[in-house]
Amino acid sequence: MSLVTLKEVLQPALKGGYAVAGLVTLGWEDMRAYVAAAEAEGCPVILQAGPSCREHTPLPVLGAMFRHLAEGASVPVVAHLDHGYTAEVCRIAIDSGFTSVMFDGSRKPLAENIAETAAIAEMAHAAGVSCEGEIGFVGYSGGEGSAGTDPEEAAQFARETGVDAMAISVGNVHLQQDKQGGLDEARIRAIEAVTEVPLVIHGGSGVPLAQRRALARGSKICKFNIGTELRMVFGEALREAANRDPERFDRVQILKETHDPVVAAARTVLQSFKGA
Repeated sequence: MSLVTLKEVLQPALKGGYAVAGLVTLGWEDMRAYVAAAEAEGCPVILQAGPSCREHTPLPVLGAMFRHLAEGASVPVVAHLDHGYTAEVCRIAIDSGFTSVMFDGSRKPLAENIAETAAIAEMAHAAGVSCEGEIGFVGYSGGEGSAGTDPEEAAQFARETGVDAMAISVGNVHLQQDKQGGLDEARIRAIEAVTEVPLVIHGGSGVPLAQRRALARGSKICKFNIGTELRMVFGEALREAANRDPERFDRVQILKETHDPVVAAARTVLQSFKGA
């Protein structure tokens, strides 16, 4: 069984000069492909269940799917709740077998975010589960704007919450379909200087590949969340499979044809985060 906590994969990454990919899942087809890609690359992977995934499939089912894949995997697999907005959602995830929960209080005032995140981190740790928090708000492409992370607030947040990983806002944006965003490296360096907690970049699909590689090897960013670029590959493969034969109606046969393209794309993502 290769099911591990977030802390168990991020601490070695922090010490070893590499990062681990948090791959955003929507269903069985992509999560299975992500584990296959991680096995092919011989590296750990974080399977993430975000809000849109949870709208489609209940947390207890997702927990069972993640754990089933991890038990058969030859590499470490983290079962991670992404963007849990309430303590109740985090509790359900823990009860459903997740090994890591991310509480997102980034829209809240600092004191409230710290208090709520600390309580959830305490709950998670008592269950042997890791906790990620967010300080500074990461916005959405075409939607809410970002609020950059203040280094002093980040230091306070890390110190007072006890989180195992800290998501920061440094120019990253969710749902960005190109890689033209670029991160504010000066702000990253300022945050690094005041904390030892592994840092997390949400919206990693918008970060240029060269910058991903450089930061994975030369910063305290130990986790990059990648979703949009892999969803785009899945969608393209699905359209091609469905259009190839308009007479086909068996969705299992159609969905099988998404596997190899998604594995290949995920392998490229994983390769960019490996150590030197």
